[in-house]
Amino acid sequence: MEEILTQIALCIERGKINLESPYPPDMKGQPGADELTKQAIEQEIAPGKILSDALVPGMQVVGEKFAKGEVYIPDLLMSAKAMNASMEHLKPFFESGEVKTRGVFIIGTVQGDLHDIGKNLVGMVVKGGGWEVIDLGVDVSTEKFIGALDQNPGAAVGLSALLTTTMPNMENIVKSIKEKYPDTKVIIGGAPINESYAEKIGADAYYPDPQGAVNFLNSTV
Repeated sequence: MEEILTQIALCIERGKINLESPYPPDMKGQPGADELTKQAIEQEIAPGKILSDALVPGMQVVGEKFAKGEVYIPDLLMSAKAMNASMEHLKPFFESGEVKTRGVFIIGTVQGDLHDIGKNLVGMVVKGGGWEVIDLGVDVSTEKFIGALDQNPGAAVGLSALLTTTMPNMENIVKSIKEKYPDTKVIIGGAPINESYAEKIGADAYYPDPQGAVNFLNSTV
């Protein structure tokens, strides 16, 4: 049992999606996250165990490597694709309630900003960390964030901005969230953002990398 979970975790870390995938070259011709996850379910390994002992560790390793500059955005994207291949097999168990997520994370790029690469990377890694991710997209208004919180009580929120001109919108969104839902944890990120700005606008955390956001979220549950 442990061996196949270790194999799945490695496939996610390395970005090995399935048998047909030529990436990474040294794993060409080997089964990937897709086939191995299906096999694990057929072996009656609990879906929750597959999530906690294979998917989460695999994404954590690649997330930490990315934070250290040991791998790059393309590597992280391939890992996310491998993770999604595994998640397709686990999705029915999430929908039935058999597998529980760690919580809900609402993420979006703030109003006036159309950049989404950083947001997407964070969403992928957080999802791989065992969280349900609700991605509101780009150019997201205060009302849309509040509406998502209305529908998902207790969710955490992630705000992204790449333009200095949209940083005031981020501040307004944080203020509105805290006024209506003061206990909501809000993480912010983006190229012009730093820790002092997070403190200034009342956000709970700032992280320059996705794994930092995952670690913070996990510390709140």
